[in-house]
Amino acid sequence: MKLGVFTVLFQNLPLEEALDKVVSYGLSAVEIGCGGYPGNAHCKPSELLKDKSAIKNFKRLFEERNLTISALSVHGNPLHPQKEIAQQFHQDWQDTVRLASELEVPVVITFSGCPGDSENSKYPNWVTCAWPPDYLAILKWQWEEKIIPYWQREAEFANSYGVKKIALEMHPGFAVYNVDTLLRLRKAVGPSIGANFDPSHLFWQGVDPVSAIRVLGKENAIFHFHAKDTYIDPINTSVNGTLDNKPYTQVLERSWIFRSVGYGHDYKVWKDIVSTLRTVGYDYVLSIEHEDGLASIEEGLKKAITFLKEVMLEEPPAVPWWT
Repeated sequence: MKLGVFTVLFQNLPLEEALDKVVSYGLSAVEIGCGGYPGNAHCKPSELLKDKSAIKNFKRLFEERNLTISALSVHGNPLHPQKEIAQQFHQDWQDTVRLASELEVPVVITFSGCPGDSENSKYPNWVTCAWPPDYLAILKWQWEEKIIPYWQREAEFANSYGVKKIALEMHPGFAVYNVDTLLRLRKAVGPSIGANFDPSHLFWQGVDPVSAIRVLGKENAIFHFHAKDTYIDPINTSVNGTLDNKPYTQVLERSWIFRSVGYGHDYKVWKDIVSTLRTVGYDYVLSIEHEDGLASIEEGLKKAITFLKEVMLEEPPAVPWWT
């Protein structure tokens, strides 16, 4: 496995400075934001695609530093009910796929998207319960009329550019948010649909990441991995549960907050996660995503790197010489 970082945390730095900083931390891989919610400060696919020499120069920046581009990320909502918003996310997605093909990056990360409840909706409608029956009717319409048809078309589009791994981040607020919904879409669309597995979004839903990895691993459906943690506040959760829509700045009032790896769960939990990834055959990148409201960018990242270097298994496993 390799240790990397999602470079949007350095979006205020020019790309070359950001990459030099990544190298200084001893990391060997980077995930690059190309649009959608995280922005495109370091990579603007629509501009690069106009000039082959620009793509070549962009690629050289990584090669000179011996950095692997683990994935291009374009987290957005191409199923947004407001067509102009959906179209921008959709264009970002397709441009990123085209650029991934040019750069020979095997993974493009995004969200599944979330439609509204009808053709007349203005905002997304994330359905989380089966009653009253209106919700099941909405869910049926969303999947049959919007979600499955869109991703069937886009999987074919990505495959036409040689991109075989569409890594959907299972995130509440979108149609694909857990193992069940990911596998539902994968079954409908095909094996190019997989996961950008981010434990932080699963912890607060009450999901055991190890169990989820085992299920998805059997389907060869883990394409990329985000190293991010979540702290579950036992007092607030015991009162309000984990469905929390308070602003992330209200740390004392929230049921959970994102943390740097190791500040939500201990070494045993993360060693089990990494070991299970290896068990199911994942031998790619652990990409640190820093979204810790209690730590600075520099300190939070350094703490995560130190923690993960203790947890990671970098060398190939030994032949069972004891048997």
